[in-house]
Amino acid sequence: MNTLLEDILVLDFSQFLSGPSAGLRMADMGARVIKIERPGTGDICRMLYVSDVKLPGGESTIFHAINRNKESFAADIKDEVSLRSVKKLIAKADVMLHNFRPGVMERIGLDYERVKEINPSIVYGEISGYGQEGEWKHLPGQDLLLQSVSGITYLTGNAGHPPVPMGVAVADIIAGTHLSQGILAALLQLLHTGEGALIQVSMLESLLDFQFEVLTCFFNDGNDMPLRSAVNGAHAYIAAPYGIYKTADGYIAIAMAPVAKLGELMGTDALSGYTKSEDWFAKRDKIKGVLQGVFMQKATAVWLSVLEPADIWCADVYDYDDLLASEGYKLLEMEQWVVSDKVKIKTTRCPVRVDGNMLTSQRGAPLLGEHNEKIAKEFGL
Repeated sequence: MNTLLEDILVLDFSQFLSGPSAGLRMADMGARVIKIERPGTGDICRMLYVSDVKLPGGESTIFHAINRNKESFAADIKDEVSLRSVKKLIAKADVMLHNFRPGVMERIGLDYERVKEINPSIVYGEISGYGQEGEWKHLPGQDLLLQSVSGITYLTGNAGHPPVPMGVAVADIIAGTHLSQGILAALLQLLHTGEGALIQVSMLESLLDFQFEVLTCFFNDGNDMPLRSAVNGAHAYIAAPYGIYKTADGYIAIAMAPVAKLGELMGTDALSGYTKSEDWFAKRDKIKGVLQGVFMQKATAVWLSVLEPADIWCADVYDYDDLLASEGYKLLEMEQWVVSDKVKIKTTRCPVRVDGNMLTSQRGAPLLGEHNEKIAKEFGL
């Protein structure tokens, strides 16, 4: 079913996570994605481990997760002979993308203006760390560093605690998502006008957009810093009871709810006076402290049996074992096996469904340079 982008040829010069995640999404939707990799080493992500899980051949799990369903063409783009071959590929491509630091592609001669001379209709996508201008433009675009300067680390955790980064590469993945969105819009324009486009995304801008909700509050609140709850912190701008609470045997998450009604359901008079919504923010730490004490008295399942029938927005708090055992997760069928020459791994599928059909593919990540001979013959390189 993944034929939405059938006949679209994407040349992916990017490495690690941000750019390859954009290429992955296009491959999931049926595009032909060819990774252009350095001979000998390839994408640095091949050997960059985010855990102690290693696959046969020594390559990393993350490389195979994010480069499934792609082809690999090994070429040293700093070598004139190899560069000529790559330019022949560019002449046939619909999309080209990279995530090198500003200036790298200019030095090689593959920046947008010169690529456009080869292929005027190409959609050219690039991801940088901090944008194309200013004193930050040459800084390394690494996820933790971008989280640290974006302000996002001061939104998680409790007031008084150190800044807390998110436990996933959110800057990489969000930037890749934004790049794929821009590329798809440019492809639509191409169909109507025949004109290509330069699509630029920075990881910093992506993280700022990711925070549009809280930044808008900040901009319109006299630039007062978001104030995290002192206890059970979850969202700097949302009143009590919003948060995660310890129970007798685990944890429970509570979203927005009338505090007095919640207290009544939980059998505590200590919250009966909180009938005014403005108090739920002004006195949220006190309210959350009371809730925490009461939640500790019973098991999570007991609280859910009380709160869910009363239409209180609440949920159990799962770890991965709990999640995978749940019926809700199983019904989604989010897992898929992908197979390459030496490796078979279980990973996630594309989250998009089209006409009720899942977009899946069993084709694993390529070996370095696996498709050189095939591509050279096909394109006359």
